[in-house]
Amino acid sequence: MAIDARDAAAFYATPLGRLTAGLLRGKLAALWPSCAGLSILGLGFTGPYLTLWRDQARCIALSPAAMGAAAWPAGHAGLACVAEEEALPFADLSFDRILIVHGLEQADNTRRALREAWRLLKDDGRLIVVAPNRRGMWAYVESTPFGHGQPYSENQLSRLLASLFFHVEGRHEALFAPPFDWKPLLRLFNICEKAGRALTPQLAGLTIAEATKDMHGLMPLRQTARGRRVLVDAGL
Repeated sequence: MAIDARDAAAFYATPLGRLTAGLLRGKLAALWPSCAGLSILGLGFTGPYLTLWRDQARCIALSPAAMGAAAWPAGHAGLACVAEEEALPFADLSFDRILIVHGLEQADNTRRALREAWRLLKDDGRLIVVAPNRRGMWAYVESTPFGHGQPYSENQLSRLLASLFFHVEGRHEALFAPPFDWKPLLRLFNICEKAGRALTPQLAGLTIAEATKDMHGLMPLRQTARGRRVLVDAGL
């Protein structure tokens, strides 16, 4: 079941949520350091992360209808939409970059959702999927948005992407600190991140995969969805 966008926004307003967003933004900035002039689609709940490129790229945050929409963080006006996740209202090859956060694990049908991402991504585009790690603690604590839906191991996520004609270019880990908004633990957040990455990388809270389209594969034939429509389309 998808987490409500308002609950996700409330998490990112907490001290733990701000530390989480800051850490993950650093990871994403290292992967996509410059997106000047590009078009970027965020699927799931991505407003806290698309702010990285808001001033240099055309960014759209789109959530599945079951999740609903929430305003972008204060000071970062942008376009937020809600649509049917299996029939997104964009033409083929519309985006240079697609970022999925709080999206894959929340999807009713992950394979169909990824097929839509494949359809929308330009042939030379790049995709990043951020998902809760099955082996990490964050996937099992419901007080954060990562504690809802289907978690994945690194290998499971890689196999899923490969089965849908994506080529995984790199895999990364993040979030080794315990997922609790307790002040003494928050003070150790960055120390836990460094220690966990060095000592127990398999226990990361998140698994991150960057992928490109596998142009040597073939998309499965399916009927093109008709009546693509935006349920909510507003600059929030």
